[in-house]
Amino acid sequence: MARGQLRVYLGAAPGVGKTYKMLEEGRRRQQRGTDVVVGFVETHGRPFTEAMLSGLEVVPRKAMTYRGADFTEMDLDAVLARHPEVVVVDELAHTNIPGSQHTKRFHDIEELLDAGITVLTTVNIQHLESLNDVVEQITGVPQRETVPDAVVRRAEQIELVDMTPEALRRRMAHGNIYRAEKVNAALGNYFRVGNLTALRELALLWLADKVDDQLDHYRAQHGIDTTWETRERVVVALTGGPEGDTLIRRAARVAARTKAADLLAVHVIRGDGLAGADPANLARQRILVETLGGTYHQVVGNDIPTALLDFARGVNATQLVLGASRRHRLAQLFSPGVGVTTTAESGTIDVHLVTHEQARRGRLRRPTTSGLTLRRRLAGVALAVLALPLLTVGLETIQADISLPSDILAFLMLTVAVALVGGLWPALFAAVGSFLLLNYYFTPPMHRFTVAERENLFALLAFVLVATAVATVVDLAARRTREAASARAEAQTLSTLAGSVLHGDQPLQALLERVRESFGLTSVTLLQRRTDEDAATRGEAGAWLIAANVGEPPCTSPSDGQTEVPIDDNLSLALRGPTLAASDRRLIEAFAANAAIALRQQRLSEQAAAAGSLAEVDKLRTALLSAVSHDLRTPLASAKAAVGSLRSHDIEFSTEDREELLATAEESLDKLNRLVENLLDMSRLQAGALGMHPQPISVAEAIPRSIDDLGDIAAAVRINVPDDLPEVYADPTLLERILVNVLANALRYSPPEQPPLISVSEHAGLVEVRIIDHGPGIPTADRDRVFQPFQRLGDRDNTTGVGLGLALSRGLAEAMGGNLNPENTPGGGLTMTLTLRTAEPDTYPATPDEQADPALLKRLDQFHHGPTDGTA
Repeated sequence: MARGQLRVYLGAAPGVGKTYKMLEEGRRRQQRGTDVVVGFVETHGRPFTEAMLSGLEVVPRKAMTYRGADFTEMDLDAVLARHPEVVVVDELAHTNIPGSQHTKRFHDIEELLDAGITVLTTVNIQHLESLNDVVEQITGVPQRETVPDAVVRRAEQIELVDMTPEALRRRMAHGNIYRAEKVNAALGNYFRVGNLTALRELALLWLADKVDDQLDHYRAQHGIDTTWETRERVVVALTGGPEGDTLIRRAARVAARTKAADLLAVHVIRGDGLAGADPANLARQRILVETLGGTYHQVVGNDIPTALLDFARGVNATQLVLGASRRHRLAQLFSPGVGVTTTAESGTIDVHLVTHEQARRGRLRRPTTSGLTLRRRLAGVALAVLALPLLTVGLETIQADISLPSDILAFLMLTVAVALVGGLWPALFAAVGSFLLLNYYFTPPMHRFTVAERENLFALLAFVLVATAVATVVDLAARRTREAASARAEAQTLSTLAGSVLHGDQPLQALLERVRESFGLTSVTLLQRRTDEDAATRGEAGAWLIAANVGEPPCTSPSDGQTEVPIDDNLSLALRGPTLAASDRRLIEAFAANAAIALRQQRLSEQAAAAGSLAEVDKLRTALLSAVSHDLRTPLASAKAAVGSLRSHDIEFSTEDREELLATAEESLDKLNRLVENLLDMSRLQAGALGMHPQPISVAEAIPRSIDDLGDIAAAVRINVPDDLPEVYADPTLLERILVNVLANALRYSPPEQPPLISVSEHAGLVEVRIIDHGPGIPTADRDRVFQPFQRLGDRDNTTGVGLGLALSRGLAEAMGGNLNPENTPGGGLTMTLTLRTAEPDTYPATPDEQADPALLKRLDQFHHGPTDGTA
């Protein structure tokens, strides 16, 4: 069965006409003969939207009850059974009532699509997951219902229902969106012109990205590699040289001239992997690109202009920024260079050649070293010194039997052998020596450094050229082999480094430790320059702070180590241990650049964690103020009214009335007292300053006292406690607080005909107190959330308490070494299980106060060994 298609109507704000447009499309398809039904549409009482439903078949909604309230949801099974060609489903981001088949409506829509049904739906830009925090920052209103961007991006068609802010506000003022009593508040808050303009821009930009993806897909499908200038994309080419910073900033300015332009940096790596750029420069330039809002890329290619243009065309770039050539004019006569070649072959891509300080200063070359060790070069010299005289003597003895060409071949073989052993310079020494010996001993006139015949002169010169060429090739091959081995070792080291950093919880420490191990160092220290005013007066050591260190002893300044690797003006890597070879410094610089990145990420993570903590504190404070406002106001108002009536001289109260007013004041003040005690205990728990006095206590005695504290509302609570239940080791007051809070929560949600049940059991040294109710229960996904302070799942007001009881109860239980966990009640409801350890004197040593209290010691002994006075 073919999958159905999804069409989404996207709006910037409520009221732009998404549902109207969706129903208009449904009616249009119905008129063409398509089988269309309405699965769910929310008209919000708007007459024009309700009129669009006329003539469309509407599938009846499914009635549901949640926490005593009635709701309606889309009947997914009925729609699937009806199986129309097209179904209209409003509000893609809607969260279904608990007990529905799926948590979110977009899951319902996915099932409809899988069944081959085409779906028309709506969503506002503020409900997209990626923009949720941005919308909240703009409007100040958090959006609790969101939909993943990927769900909307997978839609075959997305239509933007657009409207100017002024037109939307006029529609609002005319009463076409909200009821009249809500219009002024909406216009002054969410529907301000600035908010609507920002939301409209977000919707347009998000849809532009979606259209851009569709365009890339179309170009790839049809093999189109020419540039379509639908959007400015600026590509800057980096070589790893110091001029890269200038090029990046210039490209960023070019991109900034066009709103929403993309900045991309690219570095071309040689295919052989041997001639690499400075990794430290590239790492620093990558940070700069990302700081300016761009992205960094690497491609492999032997032909740099072709690789650059292939990348630029692949990303549909419109402009390409290159640095002016570093080569001198003489070199440019023989080869035009990357910039000129790229410009000539760029086609429709604009190429900017940017001058810089390094222009025409010559190419950046890595220092070259011989591919052979010193021992081998010395061996080559020794071979030449010993073999040349011996070969000359040998050829002298058989001179009558061979000619000059044979002599030349013999010396050529010797030169090649020296090149294989010692490389270029010993081979050149052997070639020059061979030329002189051939000239003196074997070329007429003999024993003179002259040549009589031109043919012999040509042969000798050809010998020198061939010998030199062979020696050069051999030395180059050896150098390439050594460079390849070095590159492989560097790659392996970097790969090992990346693995250790990625799999570690502390990437900076892991990176420095890997540096220390790889190069056999004593300590590695990342230093940061002080920025305070008195840093200059502290001296060299006092001018630096240790940002991170591994090994001992740490360096307190860059000069303390044997090797210093400056990273930037404020960061430096100091290495203590053996002096590193020049070839290792390049790799160390790459490590240093990555250490700077890791330090920055660590600082950002710390700032994010601190900001998150502050946000949680603000969130907690807001929840506290909103929740406590009612619970403080209500008992205070009741107590004040009762006391004020009693003090009034205008009314004569009977004895019964006075008692009732006094009881009302007392009850209200008791509620207020419990609230304040809960708040204080919660703050003490969070501060770790809650005082406890644990002792053996009978749960069977604590339960009735807790029920008495709740008053008449707990009279129907059922209790099931075994007679042989052991005592638990707990604070009596805190245990009663836990039972009161949990039982009050159960009473609040239990139906009158099924009051809560308290059941107690003991197993394996643990006593479990189960408070069982048959209320609506708690969804599995929300079980951890109910233990957060100020949570009231499903409540729409502040009339049911501050939502602190369960959070405080779990905290108190854990403080006493126990736990409080929620479970499902068979048949529906919630079971809260309080687990406490049984009292065992050997397990819980007495505190100093208990040691000084003989009565308590006697009670503990009676519990462990049984009563001594015959009482039960």
